[in-house]
Amino acid sequence: MKKIVFLGTKNIGRICLEDLYFRQESLGVSLVAVLAGQRGETIVEFCKEKNIKLLDCLDDLHTLGADILFSVQYDEILKESHIKSIKEMAFNLHLAPLPEYRGCNQFSFAIMNEDKEFGVTLHKLDCGIDSGDIVFEKRFPIPQDCFVDELLELANSHGVELFCKNLENMIYGRYMLKSQSTIEAKKEFHLRSEIESLKHIKLEILCGGGGQIN
Repeated sequence: MKKIVFLGTKNIGRICLEDLYFRQESLGVSLVAVLAGQRGETIVEFCKEKNIKLLDCLDDLHTLGADILFSVQYDEILKESHIKSIKEMAFNLHLAPLPEYRGCNQFSFAIMNEDKEFGVTLHKLDCGIDSGDIVFEKRFPIPQDCFVDELLELANSHGVELFCKNLENMIYGRYMLKSQSTIEAKKEFHLRSEIESLKHIKLEILCGGGGQIN
């Protein structure tokens, strides 16, 4: 029986965790531990309800001997030693298309760039940020006049579907890895701090060049 460890935050993390938990018997796996991120309150709540072991930090991975790791919106970067502690594979669900949008705030930049299509991606975890080989992906159109909240909701919905649909495939190695370096596409990488500059209105533009608003 394969040993699984799960890392996650937010409601989408809990939804994916619940699907994994309730399918353990049919999948022939054992969920041995969970590590919740900074916004993982609902995940902690679920683990306490079901008596699932909660880890304190990433270094606890070294003690588990887990075969597979799943990360859903977890907010820390794993070191090489953490990844190597997993016997078979570590997977991450990224709520954006790869290789186009690595990093944070991908919803805002996709709308600013007037993209017509978005996507969600399951990829192999490595020591970079969203840089590992692609395992599974799903693309979908961005609705006309779409706002960030709507695109986020769509990505969450498609992300859960992609994870749950391919859970068994990931566990039993039914996939082909695709290197992001082989894909011809625009590539953007954004840090969380970048979004702050987008929130500031340039008054000189609104006033026709440096004037004051009366």
